[in-house]
Amino acid sequence: MKILITGGAGYLGSVVLQKLQQDLRNKKIDALICTDLREVPRQKRLEDVDYEIADITDAARMLALCEQYRPDIIIHLAAVIDSQSMPRALQYKIDVDGTKNVVEAALKTGVKRLIVSSSGAAYGYHPDNPEWLRESDPVRGNEIFAYSDHKRLVEEMLAEYRKSAPQLEQTIFRVGTILGASTDNLITQLFNKKRVLGLKNFASPFVFVWDEDVAEAIRYATYSEKSGIYNLAGDGAVANKDLAMILGKPYLALPAGLMRFLLRILHPMGLSKYGPEQMLFLQYRPVLDNTKLKTEFGFIPQKSSLETFVYYLEANKMPINKLEKVELMRP
Repeated sequence: MKILITGGAGYLGSVVLQKLQQDLRNKKIDALICTDLREVPRQKRLEDVDYEIADITDAARMLALCEQYRPDIIIHLAAVIDSQSMPRALQYKIDVDGTKNVVEAALKTGVKRLIVSSSGAAYGYHPDNPEWLRESDPVRGNEIFAYSDHKRLVEEMLAEYRKSAPQLEQTIFRVGTILGASTDNLITQLFNKKRVLGLKNFASPFVFVWDEDVAEAIRYATYSEKSGIYNLAGDGAVANKDLAMILGKPYLALPAGLMRFLLRILHPMGLSKYGPEQMLFLQYRPVLDNTKLKTEFGFIPQKSSLETFVYYLEANKMPINKLEKVELMRP
């Protein structure tokens, strides 16, 4: 079995690559190909892994790589995540057109399975979202958020391919908020603020998932006979006010109208990186039910949402306060 990974030099890709390298050493797989837009320095390369520079927006390059290595499985992780400084058209070219190039190359070279990291953001941020989202709920990623919108468009495209090219098995993970020892992104930056910001009458819960659990689920998918779409998240969710309690920081819950007004004023002045549209993120953040992942796919995450958050804090030597008073939200 040969496995090709797109975005293999990224944060998640690196964790997945380390998992699969163990199988490469144990002869469970025959070849492991890491592709990324960036060149991986030689001192950071894993033994026996093939490294290739590849831009997924280059259809010819993706096809050439698949013809060269003839992978049985492609793990597609390449995507734009922190996109504030990138033009929307370029984000679309990478996320949507790039995914199409990967799928087309897979079909032309007989790839058997495609494993894709989607996101809970594909469900969108809507007032009529169910309290707990399941895989049978529609994906309605908001157009105003490039990441959410593009995850929806990619999933709609993959659904069409399942009809026109059923020979290519698809396993799609709608991933929650990933946390690990070295995670550093817009979400973790919120934990370093002097206070935790929220909205009155909105719990704004987070569904966290340990990065090692995400990598292990992807590894599990390479051997499983089951394909399909699965919410990939730790058990339960943690409310915003409980995050503040754990961090030992004040929780400031503002009325929604006041928050919207402040963002509308502060963002154009450069005093806030967020505009009023970010209200949706606080009000209607998707909360993922992982029941299908456990009962149908057969994968059980090692850490719950709460345990993942605590692990992140411990790994980064951040104080943990009043943990015993936190109640994990459950479906």
